[in-house]
Amino acid sequence: SLTLSDCGDGSYSETEPMLPKGSLSGEEADEEEEEDDEEKQGSDARNMPKESPWAMALQILVPFLLAGFGTVSAGMVLDIVQHWEAFRYITEIFILVPALLGLKGNLEMTLASRLSTAVNVGKMDSPIEKWNLIIGNLALKQVQATVVGFLAAVAAVVLGWIPEGKFQMSHAVLLCSSSVATAFIASLLQGIIMVGVIVGSKKTGINPDNVATPIAASFGDLITLAILAWISQGLYNCLDSYSYVSTLVCAFFLCLTPLWIVISSKHPASRTLLYSGWEPVITAMVISSIGGLILDKTVSDPNLAGIVVYTPVINGIGGNLVAIQSSRISTHLHFHSAPGEVPEEAKGCYYPCRTFCGSGANHRSAQVLLLLVIPGHLIFLYTIHLMKSGHTTLTPIFMAVYLAAALLQVLLLLCIADWMVHSIWRSGKDPDSFSIPYLTALGDLLGTALLALSFHFLWLIGDQDSDVGD
Repeated sequence: SLTLSDCGDGSYSETEPMLPKGSLSGEEADEEEEEDDEEKQGSDARNMPKESPWAMALQILVPFLLAGFGTVSAGMVLDIVQHWEAFRYITEIFILVPALLGLKGNLEMTLASRLSTAVNVGKMDSPIEKWNLIIGNLALKQVQATVVGFLAAVAAVVLGWIPEGKFQMSHAVLLCSSSVATAFIASLLQGIIMVGVIVGSKKTGINPDNVATPIAASFGDLITLAILAWISQGLYNCLDSYSYVSTLVCAFFLCLTPLWIVISSKHPASRTLLYSGWEPVITAMVISSIGGLILDKTVSDPNLAGIVVYTPVINGIGGNLVAIQSSRISTHLHFHSAPGEVPEEAKGCYYPCRTFCGSGANHRSAQVLLLLVIPGHLIFLYTIHLMKSGHTTLTPIFMAVYLAAALLQVLLLLCIADWMVHSIWRSGKDPDSFSIPYLTALGDLLGTALLALSFHFLWLIGDQDSDVGD
């Protein structure tokens, strides 16, 4: 039986822990299927879950709505805290917001996708192997959260300094402390929640690919934003009297990193990603930070202040939907293809119709996810309107422009996901670890950019009103 310290052999690969036992591909698989077809009918061989579009939509709908209301709540919180002293005097915190909210895509959704695939292919049937995967992945996630939180703060300082040419060391230390502490605490809380969701889905017979990634995002934005606002304001209050507090907070969380490295290196799956899984996480953080720079510059314009409450919503919904699709495609590849090989329909040059036109499971899921965009956003827009939040009246022209931006964002993300997941698999890497960080970060960038363009367009054509939320 496996133990936490079982390091496996030297040829361990990223995709190995997620592949079904004895999986074959090509001619070997065809021959094996012909010989063992009758035996498999009477055995407990694991098959890819069969789902109708209706069942898929029902499984996705509840966590999708839950995640949407979570992003709505996060938008309302951001709309309130933008007036706090810390956010008004250290505007670089806005650059941190997409990067830290994007951690759910970098870390939580990636963890959910990896463990969902592990459940579907039977790698979590053994209690020992299950807890080895869970503990190793949680420790790995804490390492990544701490490092990414620190790098996000550095990126915020640099991006804030370049256009203005001003630099204050006390503000830079506060940004680092707030970012690292927020990333660490939020990642730990959400990681524990995610493990519970995955284990619960397995016991209730629900496909975790449909529910895990949206639930990972349901409270992720709200928890992360609330922690960031609370810590930032608290450290800002200590800035004059106890300036050393920020330095101590940052040093404390950074000093815990070696402990998490030791724990994560005990299991081969997490140890492999400890060395090879940094590229997508850090790249995604940089992409999200660019979206944060757009948000920072947009919020500073009084005419476009209403964008704040909608930014977490459009970014979160786009990221949630594309994460579901990415997780489903990855599971499908783990079942039907060996690393480096892709199905026949995915070979050749990519074209957008390939994502949506067809009767395969991935085509159906792309169609279902795209159909959820407009009804979902209408519900969330109406919720914001009922709560009298934000600074924008829901006029017909505003709703049309907003929904067009949201639909274009998800359409682009689903097409990119289809191409990216297959490309990553063709290169021999595990899409569960590499694709979602890129896709959610692109969702943040596309969502923020399209929303900023929409508000600017509305301002140009005269669709203006007073500050509703005030």
